[in-house]
Amino acid sequence: MKKPLSKLQRVPLREAWKHEASDFTPWLAETENLNTLAESLGLDDLELVATEHLVGEFKLDILCTDGPDQVIIENQLKKTNHAHPGQILTYAAGIGAKKVIWVAEAFRPEHVAALEFLNQNTTDDLNFFGVEVELWRIGDSPLAPKFEVVVKPNEWSKTGREQARAAAAAASPTKQRHLKLWTTLVDALAKMAAHIKPQKPLPQHWLNISIGQAGFGINTTASNKDSRLVAMNQVFRPRIQALP
Repeated sequence: MKKPLSKLQRVPLREAWKHEASDFTPWLAETENLNTLAESLGLDDLELVATEHLVGEFKLDILCTDGPDQVIIENQLKKTNHAHPGQILTYAAGIGAKKVIWVAEAFRPEHVAALEFLNQNTTDDLNFFGVEVELWRIGDSPLAPKFEVVVKPNEWSKTGREQARAAAAAASPTKQRHLKLWTTLVDALAKMAAHIKPQKPLPQHWLNISIGQAGFGINTTASNKDSRLVAMNQVFRPRIQALP
């Protein structure tokens, strides 16, 4: 007897998130969802810094880090509009961001072209991404979100970046020691404190560690002392700003 097959249905975003600022932005800022977004873009890590972050008199939806890079995320629960390109450039300049992620229900062709133009005509270390968010359901199943990347920098691939990092590590004994130190630390944390989530070990002199509370974490840096490589930790938290 043939098993019945259900139908995959696209669902309007408003069925899951009624309001952009109070519903969608907090959902996107959750660690699990940032990790899913990072994976879709081929990024190593997206660590939340703040939501509704003040940039001058304006509020950026989400501020993150990807290793040492500042990352800004602007999101919309509707089709892209002409106001947001100006907003994301203003936020990128104010933050000094290296990666700009624009998330929307759908992208107009003009805005796809604008992001591609920026990727082609700005410096190599400044990258723009356009991401459409979708909601799907099978029969009466829970709603399932999906990120569809519509714009990314030319020749952007996780494999290519990892190969570049591996080559850099192979060329530098110090970076090799950094990578070994962080790998050992991450393995130890996985056994002793599974709730603590460090970033992926890389051949660099720092390692950011999430402690499971938004805005708080541990910034670990390596220092050569007496011919030994040691790690120093510093707990950090966001600045609290007084509101009028």
